[in-house]
Amino acid sequence: MKQADLADENFEQSQETVDVPPPGRRANLDALHQAALPLVQALEKTPDGDLIIETIAVALKLLRDDTNRGDLKLINKSLKELRYALKVFAPYRTVRKVSIFGSARTPSDAPDYQAALQFGRRMADAGWMVITGAGGGIMAAGHGGAGAEPSFGLAIRLPFEQKTNEFISGDKKLINFKYFFTRKLMFLRSSHGIALFPGGFGTMDEGFEVLTLVQTGKSVPIPIVCVDKPGGDFWLGWDEYVRRHLLGRKLISEEDLHLYKLTDSVDEAVAETLGFYRNYHSVRFTRDEMIMRLQKAPTAEQLDHINTRFADLLVSGKYRVSEALPIERDEPSLSALPRLVFNFNRRDHGRLRALIDYLNSIG
Repeated sequence: MKQADLADENFEQSQETVDVPPPGRRANLDALHQAALPLVQALEKTPDGDLIIETIAVALKLLRDDTNRGDLKLINKSLKELRYALKVFAPYRTVRKVSIFGSARTPSDAPDYQAALQFGRRMADAGWMVITGAGGGIMAAGHGGAGAEPSFGLAIRLPFEQKTNEFISGDKKLINFKYFFTRKLMFLRSSHGIALFPGGFGTMDEGFEVLTLVQTGKSVPIPIVCVDKPGGDFWLGWDEYVRRHLLGRKLISEEDLHLYKLTDSVDEAVAETLGFYRNYHSVRFTRDEMIMRLQKAPTAEQLDHINTRFADLLVSGKYRVSEALPIERDEPSLSALPRLVFNFNRRDHGRLRALIDYLNSIG
């Protein structure tokens, strides 16, 4: 057993030894466990039933832990929101989507609004769907440019400012969230690209969140583009802060700057987003290796170049071209794509982006 696995096991065991409920509560739970046995036995014969069994077990542990009703409500509501959102997104799983973030206060005659409008339209014309927070300003511009059919709205219930825009209101692809964290999860889980337009605290929060997730490998690699109006300096000022205070104090690395792109051109923003998938398709992990799916495999000469130029990303071994691996058998639609397989250090995601850029240059 690996040290990480042992640590997880020790953590689980430590959790099992705290806050033991009184005997009376345990007796009640024993009865519930017995009552649940027929359901568990049926689930054991159902595809993915093992995960549902674990979900039920976690719910019963909440009773065992004597969790207070307020916390139970939070968990219950969160699970309901995620289940419903996943259901809404499910029919569109194979369609690429871009999330557009920006201020709800941007007026419709502002250059930033017009840039977002054009970006949404161009992405929809390219066959992508557009996700926004469903409010006004930049969010309305993204939906207005794309139109209702390729649009998703992930709204948050607020006591002020948030009103569903006319382009997504009443649409079956509009989802209303109570919690920011469930909404953020669906934004990132469902997106294949991020476009940030000028905005306030919310836009900064969403931008830094996605950068953090990509930087730490908690999100798959995706293009992140910061779009300004022609001649605008909003993102230039933001980038100056990042370089001066974060990079300057060595709080991030030089390679992390490759995770995002600044532009004041809609054409360039669209090209950056679409170009990310020119050759690169997607990734999947085994226990030790990254499987990078491509449209076109590198030649022997290009593979030698990759093994030399990007050797720093390897924990051991070399890059190799492969067919689909056995772990990918649940994704038969991708089986024909060639793979670049390697033991990635799971740390240098800025450098990983440079590798993807190289692969796209040969595609």
